[in-house]
Amino acid sequence: MALLQRGSADASAPPPAELPAPASRPSADAASSSSSLTSPRSRKQLGLFVAGASFFMISTIITRRSMVRRYKQVQPTFYQPNTKPNLSFNAGLEAFEALNIATMNVASFSMMVAGGTLWTFDISSMDDLRRKIRGGLGVDGTGRSEQDAEEEIEEWLATVLARKDDKERKRKGGADEQRTNDRGAPR
Repeated sequence: MALLQRGSADASAPPPAELPAPASRPSADAASSSSSLTSPRSRKQLGLFVAGASFFMISTIITRRSMVRRYKQVQPTFYQPNTKPNLSFNAGLEAFEALNIATMNVASFSMMVAGGTLWTFDISSMDDLRRKIRGGLGVDGTGRSEQDAEEEIEEWLATVLARKDDKERKRKGGADEQRTNDRGAPR
């Protein structure tokens, strides 16, 4: 109210000098385009997670509806004796429905987990995934070829298997010693 009164009273006065906007603040458009959550790449990555979460919510609703329907079938009516429950159901159909619901729940949950994982690791295409995997192996970033990386993995695997063989030999040697008595005679 005071602002309106001041504006009407000071209509003849010259307008006060406006302060310039600081140069360090980016505009709203620049902030939204540089934000990692609202960038087109992030929205594309988050799409699989959102689709999985939506699919999981729908499958949870369907599961709950099925459970309530089954519970209402088994629950006796008001004047029905509870010694004779209403058990008119088709076992094959019930098993088929349970399998479908479980499959839908697992598929939707794994879709949601996969989408969240891809978004977390900043992977939006197969090329990104291939680059990250090869970068972790040291194929792309260090100038080594795939053949060199495979040879290094083979060498590492050979040393691991050699250690395993040594442990098994020691274990067998220890088992032979345990089967003899103090004098060295077999038990």
